Amino acid sequence: QVQLVESGGGSVQAGGSLRLSCAVFGYISSSYCMGWFRQAPGKEREGVAGIDSDGRTSYADSVKGRVTISQHNAKNTLYLQMNSLKPEDTAMYYCAAAYGLGPSLNQYEYKYWGQGTQVTVSS
Repeated sequence: QVQLVESGGGSVQAGGSLRLSCAVFGYISSSYCMGWFRQAPGKEREGVAGIDSDGRTSYADSVKGRVTISQHNAKNTLYLQMNSLKPEDTAMYYCAAAYGLGPSLNQYEYKYWGQGTQVTVSS
């Protein structure tokens, strides 16, 4: 069984930075994909960034240049570094994992999900 636990959310002012972490418990696969998703109140959940086991990455257009996804394999941890945060980045952020994909931003391709961590950006 795979368990994902997010941390690092909080409240920041516009222009600030946050680093989200996702601790992975359990074994996913030698070929996997992990991603960060977010959901704001009243909106659909959307993909933010993805990374696969080969280190390839993908980003939503809305965050390109401001966000970096990375992983520390020895620590079984996924990160999301977010800079130049905007009020529209306010959402619950979720970590997710899937088998054998490229760095997908399609939530329906992911099997395992964390409980989320809240990010609030004030203007």
